[in-house]
Amino acid sequence: MSEQPKKEQLYELIRANPFIAQQDLASQLGLSRSAVANYIATLVRERRILGRAYVLPDRRPILCIGAAVLDRKLRTLDKLALATSNPATQSESFGGVARNIAENLARLGAPAALITAVGMDASGRALLAHAEDAGIDTRGTLHLDSVGSGTYTAVLDRDGEMVVALADMACNEHLTPGFIASRQQQRLGAALVVADLNLPLETVAALVEDSAREGIPLVLVAVSEPKMARLPAQLPGLRLLILNEGELGVRVGRPLGSLDAIAAACAEVQRQGVQDLIVTRGAVGVLYTSPAGLQSLGAPRAAVVDVTGAGDAFAAAVCWSLHAGELDLGVACRRGLQLSAMTVACAQTVCLDIEPGLLDGPVNQFNETVLD
Repeated sequence: MSEQPKKEQLYELIRANPFIAQQDLASQLGLSRSAVANYIATLVRERRILGRAYVLPDRRPILCIGAAVLDRKLRTLDKLALATSNPATQSESFGGVARNIAENLARLGAPAALITAVGMDASGRALLAHAEDAGIDTRGTLHLDSVGSGTYTAVLDRDGEMVVALADMACNEHLTPGFIASRQQQRLGAALVVADLNLPLETVAALVEDSAREGIPLVLVAVSEPKMARLPAQLPGLRLLILNEGELGVRVGRPLGSLDAIAAACAEVQRQGVQDLIVTRGAVGVLYTSPAGLQSLGAPRAAVVDVTGAGDAFAAAVCWSLHAGELDLGVACRRGLQLSAMTVACAQTVCLDIEPGLLDGPVNQFNETVLD
């Protein structure tokens, strides 16, 4: 049998010792330091390692369950005036919380899969073709011949801030517990499951129960205040809940007018079974739970072009970190803020500049405080 190629020998040495120095690799393989660096760069591009200290990826996928829709954005040219016609520009792209998270993950180099529902129409075919081109496994998709694919129409002011959004998500009502059960093997093969609250209440409850029983970490991502009604009363075993301040207030049934009130609300939801919460606060930053109490991170400055998709990018970076074995939720949130800032600064729902290796380096140090 012929000797393994040098690149494969180098890969096996890294597998045995992820902290091995490049000079030691060069000495053991009889290569120059520059040749070792070139082989390592090739392995990173091939997504077989994720950067120093040569993190070896878990190739079990992150399974995203929820909405995939056609996004329509209408942006006014001048200050928005209600109850009258406003000159505007229109664009279309692919969206949906679960789909957006899956595309961000795929662009970051993580193995991503998507379970969603689409109609047997041009929009559905385009959604799946785009997802597959991005490297997302869509084999678990539910195809419906009696319901159209979902749509999301956002009205933005001239500064890119969302004024109102209208969503037709009827197709997601067909993602029932029975259908999700039919994809059990796919769920059991996942390293992490992330679901949005476009799913029916009964389906979300089934996912929470499955997570507690099977030990597969589950992340739930809120999508709006009205859809907080789809979050079960008890959440035993839920790894993480990502939501904004208004959605948290809906969950606990009271307005949250101070940081102390938010901390108390997080503690209340944790008593319902959630291990951790992240509360997003737009340009202010995020709050997240920790053993030391509720932590606050300020958001980096960003030139806002379009805020659509920023929250999904944040959630994707957090999930990417959990999948990579990151135990510090603060590090995951810093990565989320980094990806969110990139997203608001571009016109696309998912930033086209996202690529493998983007989050491998040191995380940015944002202002952090302990609130309780």
